[in-house]
Amino acid sequence: MKPVDQTPTEAADYAALSALYGALLAALACSARDREPIPRAELVPISAATFALSKLIVHEKIETWLRQPFVDEGANGKRPRGRRLRYAIGELLNCTRCMGAWTGLGLVALRLHSPSAGRTATTVLAASAGNDVLQSAFSLLCARATAAQEQAAEQPRPFNAARRAA
Repeated sequence: MKPVDQTPTEAADYAALSALYGALLAALACSARDREPIPRAELVPISAATFALSKLIVHEKIETWLRQPFVDEGANGKRPRGRRLRYAIGELLNCTRCMGAWTGLGLVALRLHSPSAGRTATTVLAASAGNDVLQSAFSLLCARATAAQEQAAEQPRPFNAARRAA
């Protein structure tokens, strides 16, 4: 990530985003005082849901409509568009870690204010994150098996094995 002086933004643009996040977090904290706390056991599913939602927003084609006003997407990748606050939002929409803070805030707010809907959304998104993990593991196993097969095919066969095969 480039320093502020190397982008078409000013520190005030990032301060505006931070102030908005802080205000939303403070409002959530105040509104949560009279609500039942979220059980610790839900932290892992909420974390997985946050991962899945952040990845969806930042990377998936289906969310291009959301990124398009702030991000140029082309053959050379994605880069923020415009200047000042628009550019800063484009940077936010390019970073799954950054977006994770915002999606986490939203999912926790949903869970606190509408527990049933929050649990449902969290469950769906956590299942999606689980699917990502399983798909990645499957791809890794397939790649390793292919590499092992290619390596075995390149190895000369021992004399006895070659003779038995003939």
